[in-house]
Amino acid sequence: MRKLCRETPHCRLFYVGTSYEGRVMHAVKFSQSSSASPKRGIWIDAGIHAREWLAPATAMHLIHTFAVAIRRNDRQLLSMLDDYDWYFMPCINPDGYEYSRNHDRLWRKTRSRHHGNQECIGVDSNRNWDFHWMEIGASFDPCSSIYAGPYAFSEPETRAVRDFLLTYRSTLVAYISFHSYGQFLLHPWGYTSDLPEDHEKLMFVLDNVAAVIQSTTGKQYTRGSSTNVLYEAAGGSDDWAKAVAGIPFSFTFELRDHGLHGFLVPEDEIEESGREISRTSLFE
Repeated sequence: MRKLCRETPHCRLFYVGTSYEGRVMHAVKFSQSSSASPKRGIWIDAGIHAREWLAPATAMHLIHTFAVAIRRNDRQLLSMLDDYDWYFMPCINPDGYEYSRNHDRLWRKTRSRHHGNQECIGVDSNRNWDFHWMEIGASFDPCSSIYAGPYAFSEPETRAVRDFLLTYRSTLVAYISFHSYGQFLLHPWGYTSDLPEDHEKLMFVLDNVAAVIQSTTGKQYTRGSSTNVLYEAAGGSDDWAKAVAGIPFSFTFELRDHGLHGFLVPEDEIEESGREISRTSLFE
């Protein structure tokens, strides 16, 4: 990403935090500073669960699509940069991701150690956010794959993203987190079957996203609140982003596939995933 930003106007690589094992966490910002007033911002992250490799790959596809369009002086994209600042963080669990690549392909959690526990390592960092933390769909057991941590925001990775979102909360209008798999487009809430007051607005956006995906690749995505179409899970990033950070349009995109390959999506589908998601925001 460093090389990409050096070669691309309106692109900046910036530091977000440091992981438990000391890896530097970077994000990319695309912005055109033609406006004197603060612009609205859109945040997109991926890779909160280590084994969901398609999510970081799709985020990187979007970053590359932005860069190519900017280099071509694409008017449509440049007009979008006039209106919005775009933030991309393709991997917010770098320790877990690295472990999944070199040791355990299906590793899910972070790699932190709490209470001196050397056998049961890591926290499900999508149960670690401080909104209805540990109420449902999470575990106190450090050996569980949905262990929510000893306390909310116990993980340096979730704290780093939290601090960024709180710093820019006055301008951020959208939070999107890429996961896989299942082909779901989800809005809050994850901790209850109750719907947010603006659920019709959220569904309007998701219905449009689903329509673009289907017209692009033919894939069908199920839409709805996390609890009602998937399962209950408190302490998720999208719930916190909407309720605490006050980001109105907060979503989780569960990418391909529908269950045939699960986390092991074939290589020939990676490009298609990036293409169908990029089209949803008119990036191409």
